[in-house]
Amino acid sequence: MPLTREKKERLIREYRMHDNDTGSPEIQIALLTERISQLTGHLKLHRKDFSSRRGLLKLVGQRRRLLDYLKDTDLEGYRKIVEELGLRK
Repeated sequence: MPLTREKKERLIREYRMHDNDTGSPEIQIALLTERISQLTGHLKLHRKDFSSRRGLLKLVGQRRRLLDYLKDTDLEGYRKIVEELGLRK
């Protein structure tokens, strides 16, 4: 199930760097995190849905690559997004 328009717009407003920002790594990471959490809930109900599991693993890998990029380019931004989204423990 894709993100609703309202939820996507709310996430973009919350994590954007300036008014016209729609694709910065912070926004992409926040959107991927939301989709990952939705898919995780789906897979708790449907344990044998292996195609969705593969999609989940692809999303996790994509988010990992974006986090690595952000860590290399903007360490403070990386720390901020990780804390706000609660990704590292």
